[in-house]
Amino acid sequence: MVEIRESEPTELARFCEMERAADTREYITVSSLQAHRQQFARPDIVYLSIYTDAGLAGYIILALEGDGETVEFRRIVVADKGRGIGRAAISAMEGYCRGRLRRRRIWLDVFESNHRGRHVYEKLGYRLFDTGELRGQKLLLLQKDIAAIPGVAD
Repeated sequence: MVEIRESEPTELARFCEMERAADTREYITVSSLQAHRQQFARPDIVYLSIYTDAGLAGYIILALEGDGETVEFRRIVVADKGRGIGRAAISAMEGYCRGRLRRRRIWLDVFESNHRGRHVYEKLGYRLFDTGELRGQKLLLLQKDIAAIPGVAD
């Protein structure tokens, strides 16, 4: 079972450890504990912790855009990959964005070389709307309309 919860400041150090894993850091910009603390304090940033029966399994960072409709899905990090935890957490996050945050659209960027991430996002219904570049690598910008997620109550 996968559950998401609003994160606690005491979890930030563990998030930093998860980011430093070799199979994670190649796909994200690793943040310092101080950077996480600064982000965590911002009212437009939401940290969600991912829990399984085994405990803290990862986290998600969201940025609320000023239009009142859109969320930027900035990051997901899962410590134990390949078990469906990320996919389940993303589905739960979409429900949170629609129900709790009252948002209608989620967008994200993913490195073109991140085949695992791309596969998950595409399987969950995220579609390409633009491209970009970061540190010489191609970025794919994907989005999903969450205004009508089946089974998510208003």
